[in-house]
Amino acid sequence: MTPLENDRFLRALLREPVDVTPVWIMRQAGRYLPEYRETRARAGSFLALCQTPDLACEVTLQPLDRFPLDAAILFSDILTVPDAMGLGLGFEEGEGPRFERPVRRAGDIAALPVPDPERELRYVMDAVRLIRRELAGRVPLIGFSGSPWTLATYMVEGGTSKEFRIAKGMLYDDPSRMHELLEKVTRAVTAYLNAQVAAGAQALMIFDTWGGALSTRAYREFSLAYMARVVEGLSRVAEGRRVPVILFTKGGASWLEDMAGSGCDALGVDWTLEIGEARRRVGDRVALQGNMDPSVLYASPEKIRAEVAAILASYGPGTGHVFNLGHGVHPQVRPEHVGAFVEAVHDLSRPYHS
Repeated sequence: MTPLENDRFLRALLREPVDVTPVWIMRQAGRYLPEYRETRARAGSFLALCQTPDLACEVTLQPLDRFPLDAAILFSDILTVPDAMGLGLGFEEGEGPRFERPVRRAGDIAALPVPDPERELRYVMDAVRLIRRELAGRVPLIGFSGSPWTLATYMVEGGTSKEFRIAKGMLYDDPSRMHELLEKVTRAVTAYLNAQVAAGAQALMIFDTWGGALSTRAYREFSLAYMARVVEGLSRVAEGRRVPVILFTKGGASWLEDMAGSGCDALGVDWTLEIGEARRRVGDRVALQGNMDPSVLYASPEKIRAEVAAILASYGPGTGHVFNLGHGVHPQVRPEHVGAFVEAVHDLSRPYHS
């Protein structure tokens, strides 16, 4: 593989010295970019876009051609794993993802296969290989998956939910059945992420989108414990260097200390917690990623720059910080505001690394 020209993202995740704070953006390849919307229209559907390696590669690279970002992230969807397990994924306009065959009975769980990533998810691995080739060492490539708990909520509910009525009902009324499902999803996620590393991913991120919907005891038992098992089973060295792992539980500020003990290299932090406070709480156990409110990008470039400055000051001097939003960039954001954000991070962070 081609040597990396810019490895500051990987170095920061491992708390090694960097020249400036690295920055990338969750959903950096997305609907706020006109070129993404054009490619999405050509694909015909979101699922076709994800399942066509050439197009997935094209949209992965689009934000890097606009902005001096320090990492690329594979364009895909967290629900590719349950789809490969036979649930029948579809996307309905205005309603989000739906599964034709949700998993609710013990027999449903027993019948679930653990997919072979190079067979049922070959299109993802082909996209990873193609993106690495096209990046040609510009920046590292991040692979990712949803957390076992987050995937399980979609699999049980049959789609998106606000109350998680069925999933939480199973968790509290029949915890052994939920554990059985999580065991199987954990095996699938671990295999999926390891296959991404084998295909060329240089860092990994686990998105625990719905972990924050749980109580503390339920989070530790049904979300964090399974993420820790995934981390334990991951390939952590490839191409002669460590493959860092980032955990991100949205709404998980209460549990940073627990998450830091999971074996991961870094924690994503949303905007509900000062990043300086997060740093004080985890010390030098892990790096931190985050954590600007995505809505700041609706403001003027001057206000964006001021917010970047405040977050950098909150974190303070030294390495171990990857700048990001506290969640994904919104579709209505103007691309020039994203450019102002990225420029501000690089410009204003240099004194913190001298």
